[in-house]
Amino acid sequence: MKDASIYDVAVTGGGLAGLTLSIQLARQGHSVLLFEKERYPFHRVCGEYISLESAPYLKDCGIDIHALGLPIITRLEVSAPDGSLLQQQLPLGGFGISRYGIDAMLAEEARRAGVQILEQDKISDLRYHDGIMEITARSGHYRAGVAVGSFGKRSNLDIKWSRPFVRGNRSKLSNYVGIKYHIRYPHPRDTIVLHNFRDGYCGMSAIEDGRSCLCYLTTAANLERCGHSIPRMEKEVLSLNPHLAKIFSEAEFLFPEPLAISQVSFEKKSLVEDHALLTGDAAGMITPLCGNGMSMAMHGGKIAATLIHEFLEERISREDLEAEYTRQWQRRFSARLRAGRMIQSAFGKPTLTNLFVRSMRALPGTTRWLIRQTHGEAY
Repeated sequence: MKDASIYDVAVTGGGLAGLTLSIQLARQGHSVLLFEKERYPFHRVCGEYISLESAPYLKDCGIDIHALGLPIITRLEVSAPDGSLLQQQLPLGGFGISRYGIDAMLAEEARRAGVQILEQDKISDLRYHDGIMEITARSGHYRAGVAVGSFGKRSNLDIKWSRPFVRGNRSKLSNYVGIKYHIRYPHPRDTIVLHNFRDGYCGMSAIEDGRSCLCYLTTAANLERCGHSIPRMEKEVLSLNPHLAKIFSEAEFLFPEPLAISQVSFEKKSLVEDHALLTGDAAGMITPLCGNGMSMAMHGGKIAATLIHEFLEERISREDLEAEYTRQWQRRFSARLRAGRMIQSAFGKPTLTNLFVRSMRALPGTTRWLIRQTHGEAY
């Protein structure tokens, strides 16, 4: 923007989408302001498996995952609540890295690119007025030509905008709880495992420094039935799966307390609110069962960054920016989100999940096809 007091771009939320988008735009000479309510490095509730489709883009952002010596994950193992196992090669594969590590590395790359990062700074209002995005934060008032919301699964801005998924909807796609640990536990480091239990599933995959991420998603109702006690739920619900019983009894848990997040929703979400582009989980979440949310977040950020650059160079209008971002995002991800919701619908009920896993063992081609529906090409 020509007015030096107005940033070209303001990004609310410094996760994978917000950081990679900021790096790209700053390298193109745009002034970028990024708000993050926490201070790097910090942990997030996240499965910490990233599809290798994202490796070229991460390298372009300054992170060479192959040079970091990270676990490369090439196999998938799924268990039913009764312990039945399904094993499958992953067509493309992925790698494991903690959000504690990768977010901090990307934040450093963003600073080197010239992004101004305001940590421990929370946005209370974001609105469009007369061609400018007006941002009110804990630290003050800011203005930008473009605003990007990459604030994660749920934010006070979602409530302010009265987005449909926060209006008390309690469908089967809403009101989940996520729990995460880092553990030490002997298991094949080239394999990501998904252990199913009643109304939920638990993923485990290797990350850096010989650790593994253990992260599970379940309904809020499961937690309520256990008196809102996470240890009780793990004992009475998760551990009915014999594989999870073994992990919870034998693993070394490295966090003093689990990380938890509530009110997680997989409902469809809008991609633009009051002229702010939404990306990452703010735009829509694929179920963690599909293991591809982090790659999708960065890919959405790349799409947004390319179009924002064209807008700031006055090659397209704001109307075109918003319409083309919506079109490209939906073309890339709508089918993958539908596939994720379809796959999730087959899990949760023990009898149905046991039958599904046994059936898929006899149909490896169908299993590979389902995996491909939730993954994309290198970008």
